[in-house]
Amino acid sequence: MEKIIKSEDEWKKELTPEQFHVLRQKGTEHAFTGIYTDNKKEGRYRCAGCGLPLFSFATKFDSGSGWPSFFQPEKEDHIEEHIDNSLSRQRTEVTCARCGGHLGHVFEDGPAPTGLRYCINSVSLTFSSEEK
Repeated sequence: MEKIIKSEDEWKKELTPEQFHVLRQKGTEHAFTGIYTDNKKEGRYRCAGCGLPLFSFATKFDSGSGWPSFFQPEKEDHIEEHIDNSLSRQRTEVTCARCGGHLGHVFEDGPAPTGLRYCINSVSLTFSSEEK
């Protein structure tokens, strides 16, 4: 996959301040504040930075965590995982494989069939309804 490389100034011009904070500065939105936390519509979730398809409504579940949660990405090569030691415990960061935008983290306490919980910031996503 061809990577998208832009300067900080280019990203600042294209993203909202909240999107820039999360996607480019590895921030997070407050729990239960994201627009997609309770979204139950059929559709596709894409990276807010570059539009790459990331998650399907079919893999979304209510984890009770306060962030949209999915048990698997749409395609494995659309995300990248990195060790994150920024807090007192080690976590696994999830980023967009194309633009490198920070999406959230993945944990091993999700439902079957994967046992994974991709805990993703709403602000790092866009959503479009399923095309019929």
